[in-house]
Amino acid sequence: MSWSWARRIERANELLTRFPESAGLLSFYACVARYQKSIFDKLSANPQTDAGALLTYFSDLVKLVERHGPSDLAVSAPSDIEKLLLDCWAGERLESEPAKFYARTLLQPFAEALASRGSPDTQSTATRCPFCSALPVAGVLRGEGDGAKRSLLCSLCATEWQYRRVVCPNCGEENKDRLPVYLAEGIDYVRVDACDVCRTYIKSVDLTKNGHAVPVVDELATVTLTLWAEENGYAPIETNILGM
Repeated sequence: MSWSWARRIERANELLTRFPESAGLLSFYACVARYQKSIFDKLSANPQTDAGALLTYFSDLVKLVERHGPSDLAVSAPSDIEKLLLDCWAGERLESEPAKFYARTLLQPFAEALASRGSPDTQSTATRCPFCSALPVAGVLRGEGDGAKRSLLCSLCATEWQYRRVVCPNCGEENKDRLPVYLAEGIDYVRVDACDVCRTYIKSVDLTKNGHAVPVVDELATVTLTLWAEENGYAPIETNILGM
């Protein structure tokens, strides 16, 4: 299941009052998502558009960040945005979070438009997206029998694919005693799935407890969980669009 751009924007606005500590992030994300929606709509209307066309949208993104973005993202345009996009698309690790933000903001609607027309293997048990090979940004829990099954959500093209619950998506650790779970008071539907072997974590959004959640947005909003993970020495398997 993929959540529309309109629903993501709506959800960001819904969460402003519930998570006041994340209000600034959510407001900025809503601006970014509206910008991405405009690109996605144009790409959907013209399926022949290639990645090179994304360069035409870059100056608008820089202006958006200058108007609404956090100060650490308000940087000058990268000198070689085309190479940045190609490196990100190829799965190269970008050390600069601002550079990653610009690349992923431009590439996400393009990747989602491609994925919507493709046939990714959602039964795959790989640790990377079966469509574009990017890392997961969140887990999604859905009801199945008396429990819940887990899928992983791609950080780039939003493809979901099934993945076993009691396994670290980063290193494959299966010993449940080395896979701690953290829940914050007042947030019963989002949890931190951590691994004491590789010291990474991923947030999982439980739709059986909150069917209105939009994982990519609710993951971003739950800064309390992010702070807990950081304070306990865990790093995200992949950062979200805002570099957290």
